[in-house]
Amino acid sequence: MHTIIKDKLIEVEGLHFVNYLSHEKIQEKVRTLAEFISIDYKHKDLVCLVVLNGAFMFGSDLLRNLDIGCEIYFVNAKSYIGMESGDLKLQIPDDLLIESRDILLIEDIIDSGNTIFHLKNNLKKYHPHSIRLASLLSKPEMHKHEIEIDYLGFEIPNKFVIGYGLDYNHQGRNLKDIYQLREDISE
Repeated sequence: MHTIIKDKLIEVEGLHFVNYLSHEKIQEKVRTLAEFISIDYKHKDLVCLVVLNGAFMFGSDLLRNLDIGCEIYFVNAKSYIGMESGDLKLQIPDDLLIESRDILLIEDIIDSGNTIFHLKNNLKKYHPHSIRLASLLSKPEMHKHEIEIDYLGFEIPNKFVIGYGLDYNHQGRNLKDIYQLREDISE
């Protein structure tokens, strides 16, 4: 459970997080990204793959703001335990038909890039026409792979973040703002 200490400060399991990106700023960026995606895919056969669990809020808001039709699927990807990156587990829907189609991967954050790197490689065997990536956040200094982010919300420093779908031990996903770990006051 998280506790609001002050207006801009959250505590989760003894860690303190300070407000980093407001809901309003996030939504403004989501609308802008949706406009670009709608233009780029106006006359295309678009399949959107939302990477769960973290991207469910960003994906939901982004997809609602598109001015075009698309098919929507969800891919389960798990690679974090607490704040540590672990082994990647992917679950791709059995009924996913993407041959010769345009794929848009929707991710919450690109840290190391392992999830997207492996997901893209896995999807290539189905021979899609294209695979592009929309991510709300990216930590470029953490990338272990060359990752091209076609639609990026914000580049952020290498600090742990929660809120707007991002979690710490399954907590904080429901926060409407994004909060950044404040190490100087955490226990």
